[in-house]
Amino acid sequence: MSDQPDQQTEPSQKKPFLYVVVCASGIAGDVGKLITAAQEANWDVGVVATPQGLGFIDAEAVEAQTGYPIRSAWRMPGDPRPLPPSDAIAVAPATFNTINKWAAGISDTLALGILCEAHGRGIPIAVMPHLNRAQAAHPAYARSLDVLREMGVLIGSYEPHQPKAGGGADRYRWEEALELLTPGLSPRA
Repeated sequence: MSDQPDQQTEPSQKKPFLYVVVCASGIAGDVGKLITAAQEANWDVGVVATPQGLGFIDAEAVEAQTGYPIRSAWRMPGDPRPLPPSDAIAVAPATFNTINKWAAGISDTLALGILCEAHGRGIPIAVMPHLNRAQAAHPAYARSLDVLREMGVLIGSYEPHQPKAGGGADRYRWEEALELLTPGLSPRA
């Protein structure tokens, strides 16, 4: 029996579905910018937040914008799947913690579990890091980016900001996630 929802429209009419994985970052409250850009580019969108990331977003506004509940916790066996399967995933903003745990194969949250499985399922992923220069200087970070690149993950171009310097929100290009993903997108079968 398949996990896939019944397809009631022709596959050519089905919008691709994007999971946006949101981490605990000071700019996470602006995730609506990525959701809007994705919807304008004809994607359906669902949000998966890390447990700590939930505190950084307006859950009610995000759910109203996407039309889907935010996922953050594992569902119980037999519970319905609240989101359709993803065609692609954008991790934005991606924190130092999430990037390093994901690259190490740690799957201790729903968000990390989805990311770890996505590689084996061939789902395209773009990661949009958001961290400061002190974190980026840690040797684990460069190694983690190398592992993610080896896995085929597309890495955004954000340059880490100075610690305690306001977080570089003005330089964070949410739409870059879509620019990275769109060329390789193939509709789900």
